[in-house]
Amino acid sequence: MSTKVLLVGESWTTSETHYKGFDQFGSVHFHTGADPLLKAMAGSGYEIDYMTAHAAAEGFPFEAVGLEKYDIIILSDIGANTFLLPPDVWLRSKCVPNRLRMLKQWVADGGNLIMMGGYFSFQGIDGKARWRKTPVEDVLPVTCLPWDDRVEIPEGAIAEIVQPEHETVAGLTGTAWPPILGVNEVELREGAEVVAKLPEDQGGHPLLVLGSHGKGRTAVWTSDIGPHWLSPDFCEWEGYATLWRNVFGWLVAR
Repeated sequence: MSTKVLLVGESWTTSETHYKGFDQFGSVHFHTGADPLLKAMAGSGYEIDYMTAHAAAEGFPFEAVGLEKYDIIILSDIGANTFLLPPDVWLRSKCVPNRLRMLKQWVADGGNLIMMGGYFSFQGIDGKARWRKTPVEDVLPVTCLPWDDRVEIPEGAIAEIVQPEHETVAGLTGTAWPPILGVNEVELREGAEVVAKLPEDQGGHPLLVLGSHGKGRTAVWTSDIGPHWLSPDFCEWEGYATLWRNVFGWLVAR
């Protein structure tokens, strides 16, 4: 029997203007950052439904029954406003259920939540992800800073394993991990379990943190799940798939 996972976010659209002397024209591109994780988990027993960021505004369930089929929900590089300002609220001034409160209750009832890092995770670029002081932050093993929380590491950082015997890093402690190019800075809650972090001379920031809320388990990965914060070497590393199989397994283990 497979474990059902919902990955939400990891998509964006860019609009460019090209200038050629007197003339100019525009182009639009749609991007997804989920491919490394989806590829790594293929055939693993973890069945992932992928919901893009723009689809989540209306497509993410408004009632708890819509989450019942999932064992794990991943929020990755998607801001809180996408959940708080669906078209019925933003365009039509209607009242709708607060999906952040719903997620908090879903975890308390036994659901398992991961927040992955990125420019629109935690507090994010210019503080615009806005997860601080939300019901979702309440369930995480970390808290968000009140400002832009990005830590850019262009020279690359090699993760330090704090708990080499932990099941989430089983099979991953015999060699150096590929480099990471950035993380979101967070603050640990009391009782949070840090499994991996950055070196002290690069801030010692938490990288992989585990916790619980009610009957559910929660995890935080403060870097990306693909470029640009994860190097191509990290995404292609055989340990990449092992890491996420381990983390998913810990979340659903009871």
